[in-house]
Amino acid sequence: MFKKLFIPSDDSDLTSMALLVARLWFGLSMLFNHGLDKLGHFKDSVGTFPDPLGIGQEASLVLVIMAEVGAALLLTVGFMTRVAASVLVIDMFVAFLMVHKTAMSGPQSGELAFVYLAGYVMLVIAGGGLFSLDTIAFAGTDRGRIQKRG
Repeated sequence: MFKKLFIPSDDSDLTSMALLVARLWFGLSMLFNHGLDKLGHFKDSVGTFPDPLGIGQEASLVLVIMAEVGAALLLTVGFMTRVAASVLVIDMFVAFLMVHKTAMSGPQSGELAFVYLAGYVMLVIAGGGLFSLDTIAFAGTDRGRIQKRG
């Protein structure tokens, strides 16, 4: 069962292409629009960063940076895709529920977190597809069988 977490599904090439587009779209936009900004402005942001889990502002910011930089990079290249997407699901769930209080409009809107959340949930379910490092790293002898289908 643990192996199934990492092996890509044997869907069609078009499905894998769609998963590649989703990984790049959600991974790179999170990395460049959110993660690198938080990383670059760490010292300026730490005093005003929310602490939704009660672990301290600095610890909260570090966890978010790990998700929005580290997991976003893993997601983009398709390595440990489901794990990386799960980390980002938790990040966006906390942001939407606890930081934005499920508001879908207004000044504290969590709409963007909600949209990211949907994309990451989809990637947790579907995995990275054939065009991912997961295929190279985890498919092993199943790789030939996987690539011939579709």
